[in-house]
Amino acid sequence: MARTRRSTDRDGRRWYSHPLVTVLVAIVVIALVQTFFVKVYTVPTGSMESTLQGGGFFGDRILVDRTAALQGDPETGRIVVFSRDEAWGATDSVGSPLSEAVKYFGDVTSIGPSHEEFLVKRVIASAGQTVSCCDAEGRVLVDGQPLDEDYVFEDFPFDAGSLDCSTTPASTRCFQEYTVPEDSLFVLGDHRSNSNDSLGLCRGAVGPIDACVKTVPVERVVGRVFAVAWPLTRWRLF
Repeated sequence: MARTRRSTDRDGRRWYSHPLVTVLVAIVVIALVQTFFVKVYTVPTGSMESTLQGGGFFGDRILVDRTAALQGDPETGRIVVFSRDEAWGATDSVGSPLSEAVKYFGDVTSIGPSHEEFLVKRVIASAGQTVSCCDAEGRVLVDGQPLDEDYVFEDFPFDAGSLDCSTTPASTRCFQEYTVPEDSLFVLGDHRSNSNDSLGLCRGAVGPIDACVKTVPVERVVGRVFAVAWPLTRWRLF
């Protein structure tokens, strides 16, 4: 009888010590962490250089705090990841059966590639704030106050007196004051001259920019970028 009990105990322990069970548990844990807490993303483009290095597979791996979306609108200067809609160039392309299967796995588990298309940008202004450019030094103004943006890389040319907001032609950096709508964010890339951002369709516009601005609905924000995790040589916290 005792021998039978010991055999049953061994059989009971055997199923949860099986390698496949260990793998499944690990997948579930990783999926839960990435879905609700922290998710790893690869920077898709070079629009955030030189703060973040983009370029698909070789882009920086960044850590995104998914709980930040529950803490109100991100403040000016924060870097966020958001899922893009048609206004931001989302596509409906269908890949091979294998790639689609991999993406469906990613949809369910938040591990690896998925059907989600996303962008990484810096928040400049949120709902109700005004944003414009430029002051005499070529700086962006939020609620009339200039931003100190030492992270900007390769901005559009601006030279007070010869190429500014009062000259003809005006600097491409310039745009008229815009009020950010409710539940929306105004975002720009750090690589200003190479970024599909809120002003992507407005550069060089004369007059009001309401018709060409693209804002990000707050509900599409995945979370706030708080670290570069890979490569290790670029490790940093934000």
